[in-house]
Formats: sequence, structure tokens, C-alpha cells
Amino acid sequence: MAQVTIGVFDSGVGGLTVARALREALPGARLLYLADTAHVPYGGRPLAQIRDFALQIIDFLFTQGADAVVMGCNMSAASGADEVAHARFPRPVFAVVDPGSRAAQAVTRGTVGVIATQGTVTSGIYGRTLRALGVAQVHEQACPAFVPLVERGLDDGPEVEAAVAAYLAPLRDAGVDTLVFGCTHYPYLRAPIARFLGPGVALVDPADLLAAEVAAAFPAAVVPAPTEHRFFCSGAPDSLLREGPRLLGLPIPRVERVDVPVEQVVTF
Repeated sequence: MAQVTIGVFDSGVGGLTVARALREALPGARLLYLADTAHVPYGGRPLAQIRDFALQIIDFLFTQGADAVVMGCNMSAASGADEVAHARFPRPVFAVVDPGSRAAQAVTRGTVGVIATQGTVTSGIYGRTLRALGVAQVHEQACPAFVPLVERGLDDGPEVEAAVAAYLAPLRDAGVDTLVFGCTHYPYLRAPIARFLGPGVALVDPADLLAAEVAAAFPAAVVPAPTEHRFFCSGAPDSLLREGPRLLGLPIPRVERVDVPVEQVVTF
């Protein structure tokens, strides 16, 4: 039986939280990871532009042999790219918002906080999804400094703690009992976020439930197998080469450069 290949993309290294969860759930799958570093961060960009980026990347990953693509980027879902992709491509495309919302609904006592990029918050996608699931109160907070911090390799320390306090104080004051990481970069800041909010707040990483959904769709990939993954970037490879091994738990021997829109591939 041919090896299952799963494509994953994000604006930068944040989607490696999803890739790592996929590796754990599908140890027999081959991963194709694309970091759109030419356009990171996505947070302040128009949703229509993000949708265009996402559809180009999904198409590229399918041309590279992906059996399915995982949108490791909440703004791509907020832009509606998954809905267009489902109509355009014959192979499955998975997004993070629905799994994350269901996971939060399962553990909350009634008040959920969502931290995300400005674009995701402005779209209101998490609020709509959570309320449709019956969550009584949803508080969404944009955290624009978080992605640049993670891309620079900072996951704790005074600068991170100051940003966490500034962004999360309104959520703590609102009495949230559950917090959803509405951006795949944010789980790397779990430790300072947990300290600030305290042990009474459940932290939800949508990547865990998303990976379980992909594993259910490709049961053959649950069996471990020798695997050679591929990594791509659309801009500078520095953050992926520097942070990737630590965040993914695997060496990244090389990164292939692609343009978005895709025109050529160059190996670093």
C-alpha cells in the first residue's frame, strides 16, 4: 500500500504544532510542510488575500503528491479558503476551527476565551462556531505580538510575559474558564499563558482533535513506517531551519524555496 502523504501549511513555524500532532497520530504518514514566510504574519492582511494565498498553497501541495491538506492556519479558515477548496479539489482539506471549537465546548463551564490574530478575531469565526455549539459566553482577543515573538524563537521571558499580561488580562477579568489557541503559533507560549491564567483555566490546542480526525480518515498511516518529510518556504528559511527541529522534534536537513504563487523551487 502506498504511503499516505499529508500537506500542512501556515504563515510560518506556528503550523508545526499541527505537524507535530499529526506525526504523533499518524507515524506512518509523510508530511509536506510549507511555511509562507514571504507573507508572515498574516494577522493584518485582508482575508481575501489570505484566501488567495491559501488556495495557491493547497494546489501546490496537491501537485507535490499530498493525499490531503491540513490548513494549519486559523486565518485561512476565517477567510473561507476551506469552503472554496472543498468545491475545487477532489481530495480532502482539513481546517482547525471546528475541531478546536468542539474541544472547547466539551470542557468549558460556560465561558470561553479565544486568542487569535487580528484577522481571525475580526472575522468572528470562533464566536459564531462556539455559539452554534451552545457556548454561553465567548470572549475573543487579538494578540498581534505573539506570532513575531514565536518566529524569533521566544517562548518565555520578560518580553513574552509582558505581552501575555497585556493581552490576556481582559480575558482573565472576564472569568474565562477555557482558552482556545486560535492561532497555531500560540501553543508555543503555553507555559507563560498557563502561569498568568492559573490552573483553573483549561487550555485547548485545536491541533490535537484535528490530528485525530485526519488519523480517522487515513487509518493505514497510524502504523509507524520509515518516513522522509519535505519542508518548503516562500520567503526566508531562517525561522524554519532554526526553530523547526525544536518545535517539531525532528531534524530539518533542508528547506525548498517556492514562490507563492508557485513558479519555481530552490533548495537551501
